[in-house]
Amino acid sequence: MLEASGGRAFLLFASHRALREAAEALRGGPWPLFVQGEAPRHLLLQRFRESGNGVLLGAASFREGVDVAGGALSVVVIDKLPFAAPDDPVFEARLEAIRRSGGNPFRDEQVPQAVIALKQGVGRLIRTETDRGVLVLCDPRLLGKGYGKRFLDSLPPLPRTRDAADAAAFFAAG
Repeated sequence: MLEASGGRAFLLFASHRALREAAEALRGGPWPLFVQGEAPRHLLLQRFRESGNGVLLGAASFREGVDVAGGALSVVVIDKLPFAAPDDPVFEARLEAIRRSGGNPFRDEQVPQAVIALKQGVGRLIRTETDRGVLVLCDPRLLGKGYGKRFLDSLPPLPRTRDAADAAAFFAAG
């Protein structure tokens, strides 16, 4: 996808470990690489915008506040559905309260919160009326789990494909 888009991509990861692994795999590539944690956030974003063909790697905190309008951003890749970390004590207390009241914590809290987080990440791609691009969702749970439909239904209407060649054709068409 990066080759098809000529860089101009934001890769959003569910974990810092996955982010570091991707950074290592992409180092030395043909595009300027901007990695969360290697410089202050505002500086990474400024350099990414100015590069015109960079690849920006970020984790959860980059789902919001990344505003790159225009051609500098044409691809957003999200590696996994953004479920909250189960080790957060406040989040765990909220889940326990739902359990005590007879609810289903996964259905009633975790999925809706993850849907909101996904929409925030997706929103990084289209910032103006003239922006266009490709959203790549890599998590097989979107199609393999019953709750995946809730995530897909929450997204704006857009063409969908499972074939990378279709996405590459989008860029080739200009």
